[in-house]
Amino acid sequence: MTMIPAQAPFERTAKTQLKLLLALSRTPHGLLDMATPPLCALLWLGRFPEPMVILLGLLTSFAGYTSVYALNDLIDYRSDKEKISRGGLLDPTDDLDAVIVRHPLAQDLLTIKEAVVWTIAWALVALIGAYLLNPVCVLIFLGGSALEAVYCLLLRVSYLRTFISGAVKTSGGLAAVFAVEPNPSFGFLVVLFGWLFCWEIGGQNIPNDWIDTEEDRHLQAETVPVRFGPDKARALILIALVLAVALNIVLLQLAPVGFGLLSMIAYGLTGLCLLLWPAYHLYRAKSRSNALRLFSRASFYPLTLLAIVTFVFLFRL
Repeated sequence: MTMIPAQAPFERTAKTQLKLLLALSRTPHGLLDMATPPLCALLWLGRFPEPMVILLGLLTSFAGYTSVYALNDLIDYRSDKEKISRGGLLDPTDDLDAVIVRHPLAQDLLTIKEAVVWTIAWALVALIGAYLLNPVCVLIFLGGSALEAVYCLLLRVSYLRTFISGAVKTSGGLAAVFAVEPNPSFGFLVVLFGWLFCWEIGGQNIPNDWIDTEEDRHLQAETVPVRFGPDKARALILIALVLAVALNIVLLQLAPVGFGLLSMIAYGLTGLCLLLWPAYHLYRAKSRSNALRLFSRASFYPLTLLAIVTFVFLFRL
């Protein structure tokens, strides 16, 4: 088992304090996730919303993802401490979630009080922003936060927590649609939910659990790779991502503004390159490095699609 090198002591300056708090919220990953709400809003609206809606939406999205990721580390504090005591946090330098430092709270680089204040402050910003956009967004944010807490608490209870993670990841996209349209199409929302759900399950949650399989096995955690082994895990990943790419095409067909052939091809190629191709490599070679590669590439999936749809709307292709 590879041990994480000892962390050099941090000088407690305002700059390093901020970096640690951002690490608590996995901000590099959160910034990639922030592409999902504007992507979903644009797919439904078919145009760019008013500038104030854009600014408020971005602030609310940042606050929401920042608070929820921090909540995850707060609730997982004891289990993360146990992982560290067992020599966990394997090879963190190649992990997107460890661009700054992995689990700073569990490594005693932050106090619980600091983490709680940070989490609550950003949650309040998210609640205010969500209310100003549409009160329905408040309910979605609260529901997503509650599900995130349940997800963490089920670590040693049930592998079904994976599906809760899928529901949590859909909340940002669903809220964004309600932020720009009080009464969106139910069919559109159902397909949107299924698309994001499958992307999260196949491209994020199970691959990430695969990366931590050894740590989770020692911790007696209930995850799909631990419970069912690599063969069933890789099959579930591939099925989920095939569904994600297919549902993405269906979603484009349901969008009020039609997308041309070039747009459809661009979306399909994005799904192939960032989801299906790395998933196929993981299916063939059941290795931690391939799981990490899939997780990293899938993390860029919403951002790449947002760039495509922005380009399409700018040039009306």
